[in-house]
Amino acid sequence: MSFDVSAEAYDQFMGRYSEPLAPLFLAASGVEPGQRVLDVGCGPGALTARLVERLGPGCVAAVDPVPAFVEAARARCPGAVVRLGDAQRLPFDDASYDVVLAQLVVQFLPDPVEGLREMARVAGPGGEVAACVWDHAGEGGPLSPFWGAVRALEPDVLGEAALPGTGEHDLARLAKEAGLTVTGAERLTVRVCHETFDDWWEPYTLGVGPAGAHVASCRGDSAERLREECRRRLPEAPFEVQASAWSVRARA
Repeated sequence: MSFDVSAEAYDQFMGRYSEPLAPLFLAASGVEPGQRVLDVGCGPGALTARLVERLGPGCVAAVDPVPAFVEAARARCPGAVVRLGDAQRLPFDDASYDVVLAQLVVQFLPDPVEGLREMARVAGPGGEVAACVWDHAGEGGPLSPFWGAVRALEPDVLGEAALPGTGEHDLARLAKEAGLTVTGAERLTVRVCHETFDDWWEPYTLGVGPAGAHVASCRGDSAERLREECRRRLPEAPFEVQASAWSVRARA
């Protein structure tokens, strides 16, 4: 999925949306002071930092498979436990955390149901698991203008709309398949202002995620044609991108 990039590249591309999403997801997850919380697929630490602010570093752990992201999260959240690891083989004991969170992670897991089961194992019986995923299937996510432009030029390209969990009710269905009891679901929406078109476009050229991989795969003048199709579809700058994510809260 092309996430073997620098933390700076990831922050420029997705951090502009994941940073404002983090407090909304944290509120939806119901995390309370005194709880021990694990952030799965923490990236450079957008959600981890919010957890440290609320709970203190001694109550927070995080894990990510990308070494550069782990290093960045450790630097951003001193005192928190941040480990290198796979979401489907978490390096933590059974029932070691009260709440396990996964922001913008489930859709990229090879087996989302197995990943949610693994999160439930670490939460233990009665523990909480919460996840959120951009609304790519409903074309309400932050990358929807980009993928709409791609499909205008290449109709057979699905983009990220086919990824698991990206449609309404999908996350709840996956949680139930993993044996969890769903206790809540919300749509979380952020609004991000882009001062110029280039401010919006340039992060797509950094090779981050499926969108960045698509731009990197463009040959000849196809990248420029895609850039101009995006420009045509977006409002005159400055403009705002409204991005929504589906969230689910469940009990192990």
